Amino acid sequence: MRILAIGPRAYLGDVYLTLRREGHDVRVFAEDPPELRAFGGLIDCVDDWREELDWVGREGVVFFERVGRGALQDELRARGFRVVGGSAFGDRLEQEREFGQSVLRDAGLAIAESRSFEHPSLALEWLNRNPGRYVLKHDDTGRTTFVGDHPHGADLAFMLRRAGEGRVLLMERLDGVEVGVGAYFDGTRFLRPACIDFEHKRFFPGETGEMTGEMGTLAAFDDSETLFAATLDRLASRFAAAGHVGYINLNMIVNEQGVWPLEFTCRFGNPGFAVLAALQPDGWGDLMARMAAGSSAATTGRFVTRPGWSVAIVLTVPPFPAHTETALPEEDPPVFFLQPPRGAELDRYHLVDMRLEDGQLLGRRRSGHLMIVTGAGPSVQAAQQDAQARARNVVAPELRWRADIGDRFLNGEQDRLRALGWLPAAS
Repeated sequence: MRILAIGPRAYLGDVYLTLRREGHDVRVFAEDPPELRAFGGLIDCVDDWREELDWVGREGVVFFERVGRGALQDELRARGFRVVGGSAFGDRLEQEREFGQSVLRDAGLAIAESRSFEHPSLALEWLNRNPGRYVLKHDDTGRTTFVGDHPHGADLAFMLRRAGEGRVLLMERLDGVEVGVGAYFDGTRFLRPACIDFEHKRFFPGETGEMTGEMGTLAAFDDSETLFAATLDRLASRFAAAGHVGYINLNMIVNEQGVWPLEFTCRFGNPGFAVLAALQPDGWGDLMARMAAGSSAATTGRFVTRPGWSVAIVLTVPPFPAHTETALPEEDPPVFFLQPPRGAELDRYHLVDMRLEDGQLLGRRRSGHLMIVTGAGPSVQAAQQDAQARARNVVAPELRWRADIGDRFLNGEQDRLRALGWLPAAS
């Protein structure tokens, strides 16, 4: 299959390398100049994706890796191209927090109390009149969410004073189990099975330290149906009306008072793509073809998954979770493998912001976001051990990673979800 991938800086370059190993013909367009792209020396990019449309044709797949280009995707679909990635509707759900909450409310789902503000200064004024613990979310998806801990909001006030420009949303902080449900949408329906996932966003083990994009994820396709049917599946008609094609994830808090959806991810997330890849034996090409074909094709609406659990661990070096564009190329640290992965083992090491120079893998110092390693197994413990063995196989100066991905689930979240009926009782 021919695949034309479009994104800001080859963000999902590891997916493109995997597709090539699967035998597909992949061309990549990155919006950033070459010196800023990830996967330098690993992936060559085309100069203009529009000039590649005749090459990919109506039988290939045009893949958009990030939000913000949904209207363009809708336009290309109207012209007969098979496009996977998202839609204008999906962009709004993820980028306009207040709109996302209104869609959830219209679907009959309970939502946490929240208020949207045109500027952080207005949110700060409101906080001064209504002190408490809140979660700060930005319409700019590149900005990290901040979870306030101070009972009167003193820590949140500091973050609002340095938040810069742009719309923000203050959401009531809820206690409970944070869990996501996700599924692939083919323009008319969700492909089954759906997945459940448990993100670990704090920098340090034990859920301490600053919020990051993510330090690791626990995921499974098994036992997802109950929670999926009660939440994300209720929005299927809205996504169908929008002609959305791509992956959709709904993050939520579950507690004794109910299920509280928090936010959408309407794209292939990172490390979300990696943690699911370990449980998808037929690969990304098969899934993209199924999504692009839609329900009009001779497909069952189901795809093959492996049973059990997957664990993804994010491997980083300084300055992660900070980011700087001033880092010099000579500061990029070398990355080594004690046992170089080959064959199928390559599919468990997912490069992120890296490049290849004179045969040496180098991590981009600007982000420090090196790679994701994954492990899988019939139990959470087995998946943890599998992933950690791969993390220990990687050597880099100042390398850091969390060795407790999945512990939170084993140490109480699983039992709580079972008691509430969202997971089946232990056999």
